[in-house]
Amino acid sequence: MERRRMILPSLLLILSFLAADLVRPTHAVWFNLPSTGTKCVSEEIHNNVVVLADYVVISENYTHAPTVSVKVTSPYGNNLYHKENQTNGQFAFTTAEAGNHLACFWIDGHHERGGDVSLSLEWRTGITAKDWESVAKKEKIEGVELELRKLEGVVEAIHENILYLKEREAEMRIVSEKTNGRVAWFSIMSLGVCILASTLQLWYLKRFFQKKKLI
Repeated sequence: MERRRMILPSLLLILSFLAADLVRPTHAVWFNLPSTGTKCVSEEIHNNVVVLADYVVISENYTHAPTVSVKVTSPYGNNLYHKENQTNGQFAFTTAEAGNHLACFWIDGHHERGGDVSLSLEWRTGITAKDWESVAKKEKIEGVELELRKLEGVVEAIHENILYLKEREAEMRIVSEKTNGRVAWFSIMSLGVCILASTLQLWYLKRFFQKKKLI
C-alpha cells in the first residue's frame, strides 16, 4: 500500500508533464516561397487523427499583399484542401489514410513585386488541435477537472500512438520476413544454377577428352 501511494503521485506528475508538452500552444513555422516553383511541408500522421492548420502571408503592405495557392493531399494523392488567391486561411480534416500528408504552397502568377514571399504556417494534429476552451465552456468544467480531461486526452493519444507503432512494427516485420524468404530462395536457386553449370562443364570436358582419346 505504501509503495502504491508513492507510485501514484509520480505517475500523475509524469502525465501532467506529458499533458503540458502535448497540449501546449504550437509555434508557427515561417518559410519563404520562391517566385517560381512550389514549397511543400509534410508530416507522417496515422489514421483517424484531427488536423488543424492556419496559414498567413507575411507582408508589410496589407492592402496589396501577395496571394498564394494552397493544396493539401493525402498519402494516396487524394485532394483534402485546395484554394487559390489566398493571403490567409485555415484547413482542417480528419485523416482517413495513414502516412505522409503533404501541404504545398506556391505564389500566384500576378505577384507584382516578384521575389520571395514569406509565409507563416501553424500545423496542429491530434490533441493539440483540440479547442479546450470550447470544451470547458460546453461541458462547464474548469480547474482540476479540465486538467484531468486533458490528461485523459493525453493517455488516449499515447495509447493510439503505441497501437500505431505496433501496427507499423508488425507490417515491417512481415516485409522483412518476406524479403528474407525471397533472398533465401534466390540463394538456393543461385547455388542450384552453379551446381548445374559445373556438372554440365564436367560432362562436356569429359566427352571432349574422350573424343580426343586423351582419357
